[in-house]
Order: sequence, then C-alpha cells, then structure tokens
Amino acid sequence: MIEVKHLDKFFDGGTRQVLFDINAQFYDGKVNLIIGQSGSGKTVLVKNIVGLFSPDAGEILYDGRDITQMDRKQMKALRAEIGMLFQGSALFDSETVMGNVMFPLKMFSTMSREEQIERAQFCIDRVNLTGSEDKYPPELSGGMQKRAAIARAIALNPKYLFCDEPNSGLDPKTSIVIDELLYDITHEFGITTIINTHDMNSVMGIGENIVFIYKGHVGWVGNKDQIYDVDNENLNNFVYATDLFRDVRKYRREHGYTRTIIT
Repeated sequence: MIEVKHLDKFFDGGTRQVLFDINAQFYDGKVNLIIGQSGSGKTVLVKNIVGLFSPDAGEILYDGRDITQMDRKQMKALRAEIGMLFQGSALFDSETVMGNVMFPLKMFSTMSREEQIERAQFCIDRVNLTGSEDKYPPELSGGMQKRAAIARAIALNPKYLFCDEPNSGLDPKTSIVIDELLYDITHEFGITTIINTHDMNSVMGIGENIVFIYKGHVGWVGNKDQIYDVDNENLNNFVYATDLFRDVRKYRREHGYTRTIIT
C-alpha cells in the first residue's frame, strides 16, 4: 500500500501552493485512480508520489517506507519495484517489441540473457502480443503500442504500477481493452496500480479506489459504485460534464437506486 500523509507542495520559491494537506491511500491489488480537472494538481501529486518532485511537507509511505527520508541508494532500490506506463507509450522506435520489453531487464535485473528473453516473452504473451515480438513500434497500432508499453512496465514484476493517461489517443473500444488488461494484471499480480486519468469510462469501469483532486485538495474519495450518487458539487461538475453520465445518473435515480451520501 502507498500512503500519502499531510502532503504540501509549493512552487515559485514557496510563494504558490499547489497541494494542500493531501491525505490518501492506494491499495494493493486494486485499481486506484487519481482524477480531477486540468490544473487541479493531480499530476503534481503523482510526481511527488514517484519521487520526481520532493514535497515541502508530509510523508509518502511505500509499505511503511517514507521516500521523503530515503537516500539515493534507497531510492534506486525502490524504483526497481516501480513500473511506469507513460501517456505516449514512450517505446523506443529503434527497438522491436521484444527489445523494448527486455530493456528494463537488461538495465536493472541480474538475469541471464536466456532468463530475460523468457521473462520478456511471458509479458508479451500476457498482453496478447504473441507474434509481434519482431515488430517495431511504428508498425503497431496505438492499442498494440500501449500493450507493448504495459508489457515493458511489468517486466520487472513491479509491486507498484503508475499509469499516466493510459487511454490517451485511443478509440473507445481499444480503451476498454486497455482498462480490462490493467485491471486483470493488477489483480493477478497483486500490484498497487495508480492511474492518473481524465477518462470517465475508465473511472466508471475499473475505479476501485478513486481520489478526486480539486484545486490542490482531496475533494472526495470513494469507488465507481458510489460516484454516481454523491452530493458533492465540485465532483459532480467534473463527472457529469458529458450528457452520457448525466443520463446514467438520471436513470439510476428514476429507477430507485439507493443514493449514497458521501461528501
């Protein structure tokens, strides 16, 4: 589990505060989502959690280990436990799918080459890219590139997986495939998965633990089943920005679904 406790973050020499007393928990074996409008602070929060930014106050605990107190050697060891899925996939165009998935194994593992190939093949098979090992990223569709990036992200068998807008640029059908793959991998391997997303289809489909950030504050915490019926104006303005989800909420209320009052 990853815990964030009383986290503050300032910029511009300490004159502009962007995160205010953030408290949140992200659970093992669950899909944890961080949602919020552009400029809300959710990306800054994720960068603090992974150690790209240093918070000005608070703690960030990885299974009890506070990264704000770690030295360089300890941080390097922790990063070996973290998988990253970037918004643009960030595959190396000069490497094949196999080469891309093997990259972190070459860099950070002590496996033999034969073991690296075996592990990379397992990950490629797991994301349903069997037969594409020798293809280069430009030869792949957007969804296939994303799956290759997921295979690379899990190559080191991470305890923690961070995904930045994993459905960006994908069509709705492919987005569902990626969501289901991330959900299955999270549960299969017991990973603490944290997804930074604007995609409300992902929120409603796989959001087992959702943290809503509003103007640098935690605005709401809950799950996909609760989010439809919350009396929280800021959250509702974000969730029901499209007609589809307004219609779903209207249908639920007209047909007698029990409302959950969580503020």
